[in-house]
This record gives sequence, C-alpha cells and structure tokens, in this order.
Amino acid sequence: MLINIVLSGDNAVVIALASKNLPLHQRRQAIWWGAFGAVGLRLILTVIAVVLLKVPYIQAAGSLLLFYIAVKLLVDDEGHANVKEASSLGKAIWTIIVADFVMSLDNVLAIAAKAQGDISVIIVGIGLSIPIIVWGSTLVMKLLHKFPIFVYVGAGILGYTAGEMFVSDEKMEQFVLHHNATAHWLIPVVTTVLVVAVGFVWKLAKSAKTA
Repeated sequence: MLINIVLSGDNAVVIALASKNLPLHQRRQAIWWGAFGAVGLRLILTVIAVVLLKVPYIQAAGSLLLFYIAVKLLVDDEGHANVKEASSLGKAIWTIIVADFVMSLDNVLAIAAKAQGDISVIIVGIGLSIPIIVWGSTLVMKLLHKFPIFVYVGAGILGYTAGEMFVSDEKMEQFVLHHNATAHWLIPVVTTVLVVAVGFVWKLAKSAKTA
C-alpha cells in the first residue's frame, strides 16, 4: 500500500487534470470510475509485471505515449463548452485509465517484488490505497481551479515522469549511459520543458484558430 501511494503522486495529477473541466457531478464520476478502472488494470498488470517488463522497449514506448497525454491535457485545459457532457466524461475516464496504464510500470514491478507472488497481498494493498489516491486527486484538482498555473506544473510533472520512464527502460538505459552519463538526468528535464513549451505553443495556435 505504501509503495502504491508513494508512486502514485503523478497518477493523482493526471486524474485531476483529466477531469478538471467537467461539471461537478461528472467530475466525481470521472474520478471514481477512472480510479477504479485504473486500479483494476493495475491489478492485472501487477500479476504479469515480471513478464511485461522483460519485453524490450515497452517502457520507452509508454513514455512517448505519456508525453503526448501530458501535452494534450495542457492544450485541452480551456473548457469544453462545445462538447457533450457524456462524451467529455467518457474521454476523461479513458484518459485516466490510459495514462495510469503507462505510468504504472514502476508501481507494478515494485509491488510484485514486495508481495513475492502473493496475489492476495497485491489485491489488498492496492485496494486499500484507492481512497487515498482519489482524495489526493481531489486535492490537486482544487489547487488547479484556485491557481491555474498549477496546470502547467502538473503537465511538467507528467513530462518529467515520461523522461524518467524513457531512461529507465533497460535498453534505453544501456544506450544512454553508454553514450552520455549526464543524459540520464538531463532527458527528464528536457521532456519537462518540452511538454510545457509544446503545450503552450499548441494552445496559442488553437486559440488563434478559434478566434
């Protein structure tokens, strides 16, 4: 449970960002359904974690998907007045589940190792952490509404996580460290800056096109 909570700070951010622009009643639905869907998926992933993470480049591919999600959440921050509520709710839930999937590779490996193959320990540990993750995302969402600058901070956190995932992939780590040891910490910093910069420019272009 502690491993899941410690490693789920970025997941709470993506839940908050994905459901921020929904009406209040749909926001709560998105948080709970998204969290339950993500946790259910995490349970399955944890069971097959050892096999999954042995596949070369899977974590690097996930990092690219997370990078795109971070930029998209930043661009889509400005409300959805022209989008039907139901489709917005579905989109928020889907975003939460997909983002949690690509961000949970570190969680599932740590949890699987700690539980030493005991499925009941995995299920109970992850299950008990659900309310804390949901509460965390609700708190983050309140901050996003009160201080809009935190939307960029949240996107930056996801960008940094994407960079870390990329260099943590076994194949990428060997390649990066072989060519440049400083790139191991530099790449997450670069992806953080890129997410904010690309999202900001994309947002400006989108606003100009709408105007």
